[in-house]
Parts: sequence; structure tokens; C-alpha cells
Amino acid sequence: QVQLVESGGGLVQAGGSLQLSCVASGRASTIYGAGWFRQAPGKEREFAAAVSWYGSATYYADSVKGRFTISRDNTKNTLYLQMNSLKPEDTAVYYCALRKRDGIYSNKDAYDYWGQGTQVTVSS
Repeated sequence: QVQLVESGGGLVQAGGSLQLSCVASGRASTIYGAGWFRQAPGKEREFAAAVSWYGSATYYADSVKGRFTISRDNTKNTLYLQMNSLKPEDTAVYYCALRKRDGIYSNKDAYDYWGQGTQVTVSS
């Protein structure tokens, strides 16, 4: 089993930046693809970004492209999401997710493990 713990969320003004981290423990060495999703109140969980095992391939939702950067450090079993130029509409609970095979996917059903989420609130 794999456990994921996110951190780095908080309250920030519009235009500001935050970096989220997600540390994997357990049988993390078997994990390949990774992604970040977010869920705003009353809305479905939506895809934000994904990265392949070696970090060579990334994919972003149009809503965050050019502002967010996903990366990973496999030596530390850690996934990151650097968020710049934040907007009020980025307010949501952010979840990291891992899948047992490589590849980048925007479909949440493609992921096998999920963290508990970290709240990001962007004030106008």
C-alpha cells in the first residue's frame, strides 16, 4: 500500500505563489505516473497537471497552463506543484495522485492512490 501526504496549501492573495508538496511512503518505488487534481466547493474533482516517471513528459489543464509547474524528485518520493499568478478561481482542495503504471493521464480513474488533500485559498 502507498500513503500520500500533501502539504503547502494556505491563503494567498491573487497574483501570489504557492508550492505544494506530496510525499509518498510505503511501496512508493512501484509507482510511476503522478498527477495533481483539485476540487472546488460544489464542483467535480478536476485535473490540473500530470508528470511521467522520469519527469520528461508533463501535461496541464488549459486553466493552469503557463502558471503551474509539476515536477518530481524520485529520490525523495516527492511530487511538487509550483503555482504562480494565482487567481481566485484556483481556490480548491488540491489532491496528489499516483498510478501504478507510467504515463500521463487527465482522467482521475487512471490513478490508484490519492492523498487527503490540502486547501488552497486565493483572495481577490
